[in-house]
Amino acid sequence: MMLDIVVPVLNRPQNAQPLVDSIRAHTTVPHTIVFVCSPADDDEIKACVATGANVSVVNWTPGPGDGASKWNHGYRISDELSNYPLVMLAADDLEFTPGWDVEALKVADRTGAGVIGTQDTMNPLVKHGRHSTHSLVRRSYIDSHGGTFDEIPGVVYHTGYDHQAVDNELIQVARDRGEWAFANNSVVIHHHPIYDKTVKTDSTYEKALAEGSADIRLFKERLKKWSASRR
Repeated sequence: MMLDIVVPVLNRPQNAQPLVDSIRAHTTVPHTIVFVCSPADDDEIKACVATGANVSVVNWTPGPGDGASKWNHGYRISDELSNYPLVMLAADDLEFTPGWDVEALKVADRTGAGVIGTQDTMNPLVKHGRHSTHSLVRRSYIDSHGGTFDEIPGVVYHTGYDHQAVDNELIQVARDRGEWAFANNSVVIHHHPIYDKTVKTDSTYEKALAEGSADIRLFKERLKKWSASRR
């Protein structure tokens, strides 16, 4: 099975080449890499282009919902590039490890799930298999049902959050539909400063975390409506 790897980026040009090196060293199946950049983020764009990966520059400035919008955009762009059946919703602070793709595809094949979580070794919920910060989605699932409470075909993430909780919603929806599976042996390490103290915070992390409480409140409100609609 083949897969696309979509990576939204913002103002971290130093991460582009190490990420691509990690992906290429440890991904054994045919794949494409798509960076999604912001306009005027010139150093980032240049660094992404230099990797030889696909680069798409969006036409909006990086405000609220930027990450989700970029993942959604990258999902559509990757369809035009390759139309591979699985899409990895990645980030530039990930470290791919040997066998990550093989193990994820084993679970995808065995379960037929629309959303397959990977093991980031950092987040406590992820370590126990109850969540995933970076998942693979099956294109047939997203194209048919969408990944959000709004059930809009072709939309992976809800863009109404500032940044947090998009993964919570994707997984909750998949879980309620019986479309969630967790690939514990698919290790994709998330080097995030909340959990990895060797990583320094930066303006991009600060932007992502700024409205975390509001995002969780919104998730709870949307979950309540979703649950009521399914009774």
